[in-house]
Amino acid sequence: AQIFEYGSAANPVMAPIPVLVHPPEMHEEGPTRVIPFDIDDFMDIDKQCTSPNLMASFVRVCEGDSIDTTANATSQAFYVIRGTGQTSSEHGTVSWSTGDLFVVPATRGALSHLCASATKGGAALYWVHDEPLMDYLGVVPSGTKFEPTLFKRERMLAEVQEIAHQNTKGDRNRLGILLGNKACEQTKTLTHVLWSLLNSIPAQSVQRPHRHNSVALDLAVSASPNVYTLMGKEIDWQGNIIDPIRCDWVPGGVFVTPPGWWHSHHNESDELAWVLPMQDAGLYTHQRTLDIRFVDDELELYKEGKIRGSSFAVTNRQYTEMVEVGAQVPHGKMAGMKRVLKAELDEGIQCMKRVESYQIKKNSRHPGSISGLH
Repeated sequence: AQIFEYGSAANPVMAPIPVLVHPPEMHEEGPTRVIPFDIDDFMDIDKQCTSPNLMASFVRVCEGDSIDTTANATSQAFYVIRGTGQTSSEHGTVSWSTGDLFVVPATRGALSHLCASATKGGAALYWVHDEPLMDYLGVVPSGTKFEPTLFKRERMLAEVQEIAHQNTKGDRNRLGILLGNKACEQTKTLTHVLWSLLNSIPAQSVQRPHRHNSVALDLAVSASPNVYTLMGKEIDWQGNIIDPIRCDWVPGGVFVTPPGWWHSHHNESDELAWVLPMQDAGLYTHQRTLDIRFVDDELELYKEGKIRGSSFAVTNRQYTEMVEVGAQVPHGKMAGMKRVLKAELDEGIQCMKRVESYQIKKNSRHPGSISGLH
C-alpha cells in the first residue's frame, strides 16, 4: 500500500504525449507487412501503442498478396489509403477500394486482407484499434458491441457535398461529416470507443483553434504543399496559439495531436484539403469528458469574466460563420515557431527518430494566455 500527500500527487508528473509523424514513405514501398506507429517508449508505457488507448499502423499489401492481422480489441477501423481488395474474418467479407472506411468489432481470430490492385505496387490501409486500452485494463472483449460497418467513399463525399450546399444554420459543421454507427445512437460515434471525422479545409482558409481531451491520430488524406496544423498548449487574448508547433500535412501520413492542446488547420494552397482524424472520443463522449471547445466561444466567455468547467454545448461558430469570426489565411512562419517532430527512416533501418527543426528559446508563460489543459 502507498499513501501520498494530496497536493503533491493529485496531478502526477507523467510522460507527455509527443507530436510525431508516421510518414507515408513507409507504406509506399517494400514487402507486405504491418508498419506500427509504435511510440510507447516516449510515454513510458510497456505495451505497443500510439496513444494510451489506441494503436495505429499502416498495413501494406502487395498486389496479389495477403496478410493476416490480429488485435485484442473491441474496435478496429481501417481506412483505405490506396488500392482495391477485400478483408475476410469470422464476421464475413468486405470488399474495399480507395477512400473507403470500415470498422470491425471484437474478433477472436485473424482478419485476412487481400490486395487485388493498387498503385505503388501495393494497397495501403490505415489501421487503428483499442488494444492498448484492453492491455491497460487487463481484459479481453466478452462480445461484440456493433456490427461490421462499411462507409463507401462515394457516399461520404456525397454527404459532404450535400451539407456544403445547404443553407446551414445553428450548430452544424458544414465542412465535414462525423462517421456514426447505428449501435451508438447516443454518442453518434464510429464505435463505442472510436470516433472519426472526414473533414475538409477549403483553399486559402483556416479553421480556427479548438481543443478536446482525446488524442487525435490524424491521417492527411489529401493536401497540397502549405497545408498544415498549428498546435500549442495556450492561446492569447485574440485566439492565436502561443508558441505553436507546425505540422505539415503530407498525403498518406499520420500525425499525433496531444490531448488538451489547442490546434488550428490552415490551407494556404489553392486546392481543397482533407483530413481524417481517429480518436478514442467514443469512450470520452460516453463518459461526458470529451470537453471539445472552440476558441471564439471561450474568448466570448473570457471577455465576460467567466471561466467554465465542462462544455457540453458549443456553437461551432468557426464552421458556421467562418468569415464573421475572423477566419483568414494565416501568417507565415514567425520567429520562435517550432517545427513538428518528424519520424524518418534511418538508412536501411525502419525505426523512429526525432528531428526538431526549430526550438523555442524561451518556455515562459505568456501574460493574458488561456490554457488548453486542465
